[in-house]
Amino acid sequence: MSPRALCREDLGKRDYASVLDLQRSLADARARGEGEDVLLAVEHEEVVTVGRTAQRPSRDSGSELARARAAGVPVFEIERGGAATWHGPGQLVGYPIVRLEPGERDVHGFLRTIEGALADALRETAGLEAEPRREDTPTGLWVAGKKVASIGIAVRRWVTLHGFALNLENDLSRFSLIRPCDMSPEVMTSLAALGAPRPRADVLASVHRALARRLGRTPAREERAPTSP
Repeated sequence: MSPRALCREDLGKRDYASVLDLQRSLADARARGEGEDVLLAVEHEEVVTVGRTAQRPSRDSGSELARARAAGVPVFEIERGGAATWHGPGQLVGYPIVRLEPGERDVHGFLRTIEGALADALRETAGLEAEPRREDTPTGLWVAGKKVASIGIAVRRWVTLHGFALNLENDLSRFSLIRPCDMSPEVMTSLAALGAPRPRADVLASVHRALARRLGRTPAREERAPTSP
């Protein structure tokens, strides 16, 4: 039996709300056995998303997010894991919508797969050696002690949604609106800040190939996912 496809759909610049609706629509379709696994790629307008960690009753999320709201940045509380993070121009955001088969149903393993694919892509495109999370750090990707990518997913009926944000050339000062992943904003970096800027299209193509390989899928470039829910 030939491997399943991992398609790729580059949505370009899109607002967060419409892409969130698209993710959920595609995930519901995959849970019904419809369509193909797909990596959605997007560059969001400025937004802060808040994962389940920061939504706990013990957290004062209003105070934590007051600076972002005062700056006019939309805030979305969503079902992914993790705390708050920022998305905006200059980032490559990727949402793998993947139906996990019985032998693949390991959520932490899927997170490690994303980390590994991003590390593969940075090595291939930028010559950077990146490290996945350590015991004392959140999920993500690190280069020289700085965090270059954040990762947070959700799984519904064994279909994944949400994903990663890889900092290419975004304005790192915008992370000061929050405590990204409950860490100091100064920990965040980007390919540009690391002295290794690369074209978005090249990085996306490499991430797509690496993620497909690590998932045991075929990177399909011709097939496209629907671009509206």
